[in-house]
Formats: sequence, structure tokens, C-alpha cells
Amino acid sequence: MSAVSVFSDYICQLGEGPSYDPASDALFWFDIVNGKLLEKPLTGALKIHELGQMASAIAIIDDQRQLIATETGLFVRDVATGAMTLHTSIEADNPLTRSNDSRVHPCGAFWVGTMAKDESKGAGSIYWFFRGELRKLFSDITVSNSICFSQDGTIAYYTDTATGLLMRVACDPVTGLPVGESKVFVDHRSSKGYVDGSVVDRDGVLWNAVWGGKAVKAYSPDGTLLREIPMPATQASCPAFIGAKADRLAVTSAWKGKDDKQRKLDPQAGMTFVIDIPVNGRFEPRVLIA
Repeated sequence: MSAVSVFSDYICQLGEGPSYDPASDALFWFDIVNGKLLEKPLTGALKIHELGQMASAIAIIDDQRQLIATETGLFVRDVATGAMTLHTSIEADNPLTRSNDSRVHPCGAFWVGTMAKDESKGAGSIYWFFRGELRKLFSDITVSNSICFSQDGTIAYYTDTATGLLMRVACDPVTGLPVGESKVFVDHRSSKGYVDGSVVDRDGVLWNAVWGGKAVKAYSPDGTLLREIPMPATQASCPAFIGAKADRLAVTSAWKGKDDKQRKLDPQAGMTFVIDIPVNGRFEPRVLIA
């Protein structure tokens, strides 16, 4: 039997940004281009929240509030009412860009990636947000992706998907700011597909969704490929640890860019999956906004 099953058969044009909330036992994720936030308990019905703008990432502030990265900036979302309040603008004056891959550092800082809506070369950046302060870390990014951190906060990973290079940089565990120069962690240029979203488990293993590669790959802390898990959709986009012990993986996917004929050949594109193999995962840290 396959270790991969369907978690939600809701078809996302661009499923992304999965994040598990242990308090509600629910997975949150996005259909970016259609401005939808999806919420589904591991044993419960799907809820669809209309956001009114493109959004791509979610973080927990506390039991009542979430922080959502959108095409105009960071919004605080009231969990009970769904009300969205702008907290910090990011590229709000540039209608050509939107948020993309983003993740919380163990210290509570939020790394937020942007990109052009039409994937124009070099139009995006990666920002650092911590306690109300915003700084640009990297610019000239085409598709910001794979932002994730080691459990102790001393290593950050990221990629510009267009380059085929997954990067690693030393990180200050207290502030979440990069220290020194970035170095290549994995050179994926000769492999099928593209480096998309990633998460790092307690053992330092990086789990990467391979867009166009129909796979999730696991890399050791030194960049060695440990295993490759076939996926039922070609464009896997991002993984997240789920469950009471964070010991399974949810993976989003997308049909974006496919015509009708290609979609018929890839019928589960856009669904969200669960990989039922033992993983030593961990819960996402809470983000500090002030």
C-alpha cells in the first residue's frame, strides 16, 4: 500500500502554505491565486475562508489571533470572527507582487518571501519581521521558497526556485537574522522538477516538496539525499508536520499552469495529501508581532 493518502480532495489552483495548529488539531493552507484560506481538522469537515486578496502563509500569534502574509502585507486575523487587520505593509505599493513562502524562526521572527504574480525575473525579496520591525534580507528573487529553520535556530534555508539551488545560511538563534554568507545546500539543477516548500524536523532532516517532480525528498543535515517519496500529483508544493506528535506530513499541491488535457492526466493536482511514514517533526513556533 502507498504511504500517501488524500487529506482533502478540494482542488486548489495553487495550494500552498500548510501549517498545523495543535490547539485545534487543524491544518490551515491556502489557494493563493483565488484568495482562499482553507481549514480542516484532522478528523473534521473543511472550512473555506474568503480573504479578498492573495495570501500564502499563516502563523500563530496566540489562541485568539493568527498572522497572515498577503499580497499587501502582514494581517492579524481574529480566529473567532475571521476579521483581518493590517499590521505591517509589505510591497503594498507594488500591485505586481504578492507574498509566497514564509515561515517562523524558533525565536518568533517571521521570514516572508515575495515574488511577481507573473513570476517576472528578480521581482521578489525575502524579508525578516520581528516584534514590529521589518528588514529586507535578500532581493532579486524570482520565486521565494523553501524558507525553514533548524530546531535550534542556528541554520536557515531558502531558495529562489528559478535557480535550482537550495541555500543554507548561519542564523542568530536569538534574532533570526542571517549571519555570514549563504552557501549551496542542495544543487537540484540536474534533477527532475524544482525545489519548492520545505520543513526541517527535530533530527535536522529537511523535507522538500518537488514542484514538477511528483515527489517529496528528504535531505540529511549535510545535504545527502536520504529518501524520495512519490506523490500522486505532479506539482507538490509544500509540506507541514501534523498530528498530536507532529509525526506525519501533510503536502499541498497545485494545478496552476496546466491546460485541460494536462489536468486530465494529473487528476489529483491541487489536492492536499498525508504521508503516513514516521517523521520526527515539530510544531511551528509562535510569531512575535510586538
